[in-house]
Amino acid sequence: MTMITRTDFASDFLWGVSTSAYQIEGAAAVDGRVPSIWDTFSETPGKIRDGATGAVACDHYHRWEEDLDLAQSMGLNSYRFSIAWTRIFNGVNAEPNAKGLEFYSKLVDGMLARGLQPWCTLYHWDLPQYLQDQGGWNNRATIDAYLHYVDVITKHLGSRIKHWITHNEPWCTAMHGNWDGMHAPGNKNLPLALQVCHNVLVSHGRAVPLIRANAPGAQIGIALSLHPIKAGSDSAADLAAVSRHDALRNRWFLDVLYGRGYPAEALALVGADAPVVEAGDLDAIAVPCDFLGVNYYFPEVVVDAPDEYPLRTRIIHPEGRQRTDFGWEVSPEGLISLLERVARDYPTGDLYVTENGSSYDDHLNADGTVTDTARRDYLIRHLTAMRDAISAGGNIKGYFAWSLLDNFEWAEGYLRRFGLTYIDYPTQRRIVKQSGEWYSAFVRGQNS
Repeated sequence: MTMITRTDFASDFLWGVSTSAYQIEGAAAVDGRVPSIWDTFSETPGKIRDGATGAVACDHYHRWEEDLDLAQSMGLNSYRFSIAWTRIFNGVNAEPNAKGLEFYSKLVDGMLARGLQPWCTLYHWDLPQYLQDQGGWNNRATIDAYLHYVDVITKHLGSRIKHWITHNEPWCTAMHGNWDGMHAPGNKNLPLALQVCHNVLVSHGRAVPLIRANAPGAQIGIALSLHPIKAGSDSAADLAAVSRHDALRNRWFLDVLYGRGYPAEALALVGADAPVVEAGDLDAIAVPCDFLGVNYYFPEVVVDAPDEYPLRTRIIHPEGRQRTDFGWEVSPEGLISLLERVARDYPTGDLYVTENGSSYDDHLNADGTVTDTARRDYLIRHLTAMRDAISAGGNIKGYFAWSLLDNFEWAEGYLRRFGLTYIDYPTQRRIVKQSGEWYSAFVRGQNS
């Protein structure tokens, strides 16, 4: 395996980890927090594979100092986290919750004290349930509620946080939440999903100037889940399927964010199910940003499927590919092609890999260690791919491993472990895995 070293990257390269509020915080009814759509969804029988909820998760709300100590001990210089909207407001016209603001203020101060640059994600899927009860992201009033929330947070923390991500993976918010129903709120309605997606993107565009006003000099972007799309065969039909699939999976976001509007190919495919676009929406979405966050896990392999509405494609899982225990293809070359494609086709400014990681069925050894060689090798291969993308001219400035901790993995509950740190959930003990030890040694320049 190709060995890489810290010196293969710029001295100011950002090395971090990513987390999200609902997945790690717990303390679901503590200090004024109210339910989110994920509380409701996870408490609905049959929605989460192991029947679990995020009510306790990693108890990060009470153990945040220990967790930041972990990140610092790894030698990292940045930390990506998200804020739970539900800790800040308990109703549409409510005053901000002082205890929620205080928690995130302490958290950010803790990062700064440990030399960790705070990267704040303002929305990581946990919409307050009180807003969902009024139509959720399908209701344009939610855009206004989001902007009010963003205004309060960025005024409170804007002097200390210099990197803001408006939304994490709007594809998942919209499509998994409202098309295939895998995620909260669990709808299965394509027109609804496309309208939700549009409204989320509008909220992004309208938030950017607000953040700029409240946090002068800050860097602002959005994090997209993007996939290289491969054809299942060399047939003309399968090759044509790649373009159709890419039109909605990737270009639906990239094109509109960079001023091209929604792809004509995708609009033709969805027809009357396309979202209602109001005057000024597309200009708002295309507001200039400072960076793009790329979340990469695996490529998607598609074949022509004439009966599958709307894309007339089907994702397949070819035999003989290396896969994680989650079944996701391990493809470092996909990261190279994705980063090169995005940099070539769009004026993104700086690129950051804001999530990249792997799920394996980790177990505690008798001596209290966790040997996750497969995840360590995954890290090595993907960092090597990122180095090669930079060598080819990519403007990639940082990498955030997913994730610091094992956590509540959405519809999978606690069945999937992505962490560099093992969580023994009955005791909440944290044990840095072999992969975390390797990442720490790499960042510290100790593996050369």
